[in-house]
Amino acid sequence: MSLVSNTLIVQSERRVSILKTNLKAILIAIISIVIILSVLFRNPFLKSTYLLRSFGELSVDPNIAFTNNKPTFLEFYAEWCEVCKEMAPQVSALKDEYEKDINFVFLNVDNQKWGNYIQQFAVNGIPQVNLLDKKGNLISTFIGKQDEIKIRESIKNLQKEEKPYEEIINAEFSKIQENNRDVSPRSHG
Repeated sequence: MSLVSNTLIVQSERRVSILKTNLKAILIAIISIVIILSVLFRNPFLKSTYLLRSFGELSVDPNIAFTNNKPTFLEFYAEWCEVCKEMAPQVSALKDEYEKDINFVFLNVDNQKWGNYIQQFAVNGIPQVNLLDKKGNLISTFIGKQDEIKIRESIKNLQKEEKPYEEIINAEFSKIQENNRDVSPRSHG
């Protein structure tokens, strides 16, 4: 064989070797990404964070909810609120079960456009859930971490005629603090 032929064969073998190495690296990267994503999406904390972020998109507009003659489940939350994240799967399950009969409104306290509702419902700790009857009368207020059974009982009581107001506060909640600036930051405490 000639020197040129040997050089071409050597170069060709190097290219094949480099291609094999690159393909292995790409395959390892793809497998790693798949494993990481599967771990992340199985993690309940991350699932709760995703649910919480999706609440705003799933929400009925409050102006519609308060005028469409259906009871309303109104939750004030924030994406940084650990208790909100913890309760997100329960709230999502309640929404899935009752959304045909009840409006579900989710208002992020960090969004300034909801400031009038934050004041109207005297929100100073989150999560805060307010249950309103079909006439818009406030029936129950839950502040902080709540037992799903208690919220379910209150939702069922929305159907009854006589509904005394009830406020349930749990020590596990995130306090909303405001300062004197135009922007009102929220802090976890």
